[in-house]
Amino acid sequence: MRTLTTSRSWSAAIVISITTAMLLQIQISNAAQAASAPPESESAPTALNSMDEQYAWVGDLGDRDALPGKPLYQAHCAGCHEAQVYKAPHTTWLELMSPQVLYRSVTEGIMQTQAAHLSKEQKQHIVEYITQMRLGDPDAAPAVTWCEGSDREFSVLDETRLTGWGHDTSRYVAPEVAGLGRAELGRLELKWAFGYPASTRARSQPTIAMGAVFVGSQDGTVYAFDLETGCVRWTFAARAEVRTGITLGKRGPDEIPTAYFGDIIANLYAIDAETGELIWQTSADDHHSATLTGTPAFAEGKLYVPVSSLEVVTAADPEYACCTFRGHVLAVDSNDGSVIWDSYSIPNPPISVAKTRAGTRVFAPSGAPVWTSPTVDVARNLLIFGTGENYSSPADLNSDAVIAVRLDTGERLWSRQTFPDDAWNVACMMIDNPNCPEEDGPDYDQASSPLLVDLGDDRTLVVAGQKDGRVFALDWETGQTKVWETKLGRGSIQGGVHFGMAAAGSTVFVPINDMNDTRNGQWLDPKKARPGVSAIDASTGKVLWSHVQRNVCGEGRPFCDPGVSAPVTATDDAVVAGHLDGFIRIYDSETGDIVWSFDTATSVTGTNGVIAKGGSMSGSGPALGEGHLVINSGYGLYNHEAGNALLVFAPPSEESLSQR
Repeated sequence: MRTLTTSRSWSAAIVISITTAMLLQIQISNAAQAASAPPESESAPTALNSMDEQYAWVGDLGDRDALPGKPLYQAHCAGCHEAQVYKAPHTTWLELMSPQVLYRSVTEGIMQTQAAHLSKEQKQHIVEYITQMRLGDPDAAPAVTWCEGSDREFSVLDETRLTGWGHDTSRYVAPEVAGLGRAELGRLELKWAFGYPASTRARSQPTIAMGAVFVGSQDGTVYAFDLETGCVRWTFAARAEVRTGITLGKRGPDEIPTAYFGDIIANLYAIDAETGELIWQTSADDHHSATLTGTPAFAEGKLYVPVSSLEVVTAADPEYACCTFRGHVLAVDSNDGSVIWDSYSIPNPPISVAKTRAGTRVFAPSGAPVWTSPTVDVARNLLIFGTGENYSSPADLNSDAVIAVRLDTGERLWSRQTFPDDAWNVACMMIDNPNCPEEDGPDYDQASSPLLVDLGDDRTLVVAGQKDGRVFALDWETGQTKVWETKLGRGSIQGGVHFGMAAAGSTVFVPINDMNDTRNGQWLDPKKARPGVSAIDASTGKVLWSHVQRNVCGEGRPFCDPGVSAPVTATDDAVVAGHLDGFIRIYDSETGDIVWSFDTATSVTGTNGVIAKGGSMSGSGPALGEGHLVINSGYGLYNHEAGNALLVFAPPSEESLSQR
């Protein structure tokens, strides 16, 4: 996608089209035209329950430049939120928030003092201008069915049964922990669903533990659901969307079960896993565009937090001095949130190195964000993470790299760049924008979490996947020896390998996206795309099987795609994948045959009475545990189908079978 605009209206033209919706306005227009008109009185709150209602509300505000909130925003907000003030989240992030969350921030939250002189109506206008959504009832709590009696009780947290991001980036779940063997996986049925209210994306990684499902949501609400019934045990309101997974661990000498997670404006939280009460909250980075997308890892009382940013989008403004963010991982004391060490992907802060032809200063090196969960090996005193592209020229040796540091100090042990000379930001998606680095991408991040794979012959390899479609193995001690390399996909800005691979023993399962997009204004060759899932031998890189998914999207679904952007999850006999076409597919781990599938784009009624309808799956993947498969569906960003569904599957019970 490219756009012709380079004017000062970049915030509306670029952020709305690329981040807040990435063409979602096109996707919702038909629904908006068919939906009923909004109420005449703006003061009459309306519940936004179904996705169609939400789409109508998004699309009914008309010309953004004509909204009454625009001059109010420019007079009272832009001075900080567009002026590169470090502790003020850039407008890019504000536009990703729900109107309710943003309104709470200016009335009772961190912006209460700054907005105290504004009337209630002025605050509403500002919020609606920023988010392009009507506010509705700002005090409305999420509609849920609260648990009663024994359904409210949590079982004991067994840390030995915690799997997936936050504990093990291999995303392997032993059958005894999954509670599902091959036979059970082949006869799963939808047990219950939950429709996130007024949401177009569901991208927090669910966690199964303590007889519950812990998950974040677009409006910042974190939920603890009863696994069996779908009733809600507690909710917690974060300051912004919670995109990370919920990491559980025991805190302090009393070993209190605690949930850790981050939001999209880089706040890190610790809450009591049994009550939902806040224990501590801190900022992982004061940069105005910082964010937490990767799930924090927990080990021996410490959190290891990857930090990314959206400055890659902010740089689309030709007047913006690009760029000052650099990715990092910080170690945090899980008891109080204090920082133990901080390890940057780019060791030295960026400095002014040039000016663009528009006269805007260029800062470098910058970028190399860390937006996936780090890999932790306590026995080896080792932490490994991958980095993304540089944001500005010149590109350095730390972008698109695998980096290893000491777990106890954060001291760098080694770094291996896996794709050189990659500097890119959203200005490169525009014609003749002076903020596009001269390298112009191709934005081939080291995107998925690197895997430490023990081969059983006293060898351990780091297996990493690139957005260009390659998978390769490095020696874990130095990272400098490339043991093998295998090309599985064509690659694209959204992968190749995107959010995460899985490993079971010495077999690595690789999801390939290969979504069609452009490079230097030219469409990538769709004939070279290989969307689907492959299995490779981690000791040799040999392809064991490869399932290339045919396109089943059909007409009327312009944002449907067969690729696999989301991370996959493996158990002994199967690997589970959520596709961009809305289907969950379970593959036989030996043959690659599909043994079960489910179309998440089918509408169902959630336990809260909200219609739950899935779409493209990306960002988070399937969770297996306690006899259930849990997955989020819907990713209404970056040309993907929106959705608002949390779906929970289990084999039919003997009682239900006897009643058929």
